[in-house]
Amino acid sequence: MYSLLRKILFRFPAESAHNFVMSFLSTTGRVLPLARWFTYGGRHRKGVPTELFDLQFPNPVGLAAGLDKNAECYNELSDFGFGFIEVGSLTPLPQKGNPRPRMFRLPQDRALINRMGINNCGVLSAISNFKQRRPRTILCASIAANSTTAAENIGKDYTKAFCMLYDFVDMFTVNISCPNVHIMSDLQDSDTFPDVMDGILESRVVMDVYKPVLVKISSDISTEQLDYILDYCLRNGVDGIVAANTTRSREGLATPQESLSIIGNGGLSGAPLYHRSLSLVRYIHEKTNGRLPIVASGGIMSVEQALEMIDAGASLLELYTGFIYEGPSLVGDIIKALEKRRAERHSEAMPEATPSKAPEPQENEPAEAETEAPDYTEITDIQPQDDPAGTPEEPSATPEK
Repeated sequence: MYSLLRKILFRFPAESAHNFVMSFLSTTGRVLPLARWFTYGGRHRKGVPTELFDLQFPNPVGLAAGLDKNAECYNELSDFGFGFIEVGSLTPLPQKGNPRPRMFRLPQDRALINRMGINNCGVLSAISNFKQRRPRTILCASIAANSTTAAENIGKDYTKAFCMLYDFVDMFTVNISCPNVHIMSDLQDSDTFPDVMDGILESRVVMDVYKPVLVKISSDISTEQLDYILDYCLRNGVDGIVAANTTRSREGLATPQESLSIIGNGGLSGAPLYHRSLSLVRYIHEKTNGRLPIVASGGIMSVEQALEMIDAGASLLELYTGFIYEGPSLVGDIIKALEKRRAERHSEAMPEATPSKAPEPQENEPAEAETEAPDYTEITDIQPQDDPAGTPEEPSATPEK
């Protein structure tokens, strides 16, 4: 079914198809909830509960930021079976992003290139949506600074977005790695990263409820930058890492170079990103001795790749391009595989019951003589003795109240 729908959608420009799908979900969610349930509600699965950050995830498969940019369809998207939804990235003020066209498909590589520029309607619009439609899923807000913000005020933008959204979502991702916004080009450096994070973490201290804060790194990050960020996160109470954002690299693509030149700049996501994301997950897990939870995000296109990410040290998974190319069935298939794996490991951990044996008689000790079972036929004619207190009353047919 989805393969046919994908063929239809892929006939339209990528951003137009995206906007159509989001409008359809929003409409069916508000006007035709029954039709929406019959369309894809049966795929909703909650079979692999996962506890992390003091949150109870129904399953560890989430939707990455970028699809629900304006926090409009988080409930509808959760019906596809996702255990959590990441909305945004959201900026303090609305912004249009980069000029169109700005999203492109690479079917030969099962990939996307986008240079959207974090287009969104702003934090206040998202908050209005949260107030009107109560979230029925775990929500993560990806936050960023406005592209027009002066360099010295970028940290203030992040803190402002964080504080405004704090009462409405369950967790946060700090997006410091979008390759399509010029002000983010240096935010992973040691002299600028604390300017972004310090204000956020200081603001959280005074909040009544603790909510987890994660950092989303670039897939192009250097080892030096990554080591610094990991050390900062461990020392300052950052709760986790999202690995990783899109890449500027075009290495090893099957798409002809001529086509890539026409498309131009932008972040690449999808299948070509997988091995880089996997190596980052492994490195972070080993470098931190598993002390820093990891959300694997980047190039997961199959069940096998999802399981490999878990084995490499990921605690949660996020889909984006894989969801677009493979459809909703990928979510359910991953969850089924995780259910099966959990059941198998539980079965292996349970000791097999062994039948108990009667102790054998010791040497020089006589074995116990077998006892003949009593013959109950000999006592079947015994009559009840007379009751000196009289005949008991018949039980009442009326049930007790």
